[in-house]
Amino acid sequence: MIPVPLLPDLQLPVPWTTGVLRRRHHAQDLVITGESGKYTVRLERCAAGRLRDTYPVALHDLELQADTCTTESLPELLSVVTKALNVTDPLCRRLVLAISTDAPSRALAATTAGFWHVVEVDLGDAEHSLFTWEPSWATRIDPDLDRVPGA
Repeated sequence: MIPVPLLPDLQLPVPWTTGVLRRRHHAQDLVITGESGKYTVRLERCAAGRLRDTYPVALHDLELQADTCTTESLPELLSVVTKALNVTDPLCRRLVLAISTDAPSRALAATTAGFWHVVEVDLGDAEHSLFTWEPSWATRIDPDLDRVPGA
């Protein structure tokens, strides 16, 4: 197994707060509280979690499991977490959300928050759609496609 980096504490903007229920090297069970409610979530390094064999993971990729969040509140929660990642874990290349394939309303909520569908995976108990969000530095491309880097 590859050495997975320590998961830093999620630093959310005011008025959002984060309480740690359980902390491990590569994962945290959190209570996130905001104006729209209180949610128990899990933030975990994909390379050490249930997604490690589902796609070519990078060391700093994170999975957010937000099953207790209502579908109506999911876009707001996802938006707050993605904005916080720039400060919390600036090397995070991808935030992944696994949504059951039989929950199209949650899939729509994820796309509303800037996530996009990547692949369908079987996690053992059910099939899920993986949705991902990437920071702008990870999706930036060089518009000069005719130039060879370093040449």
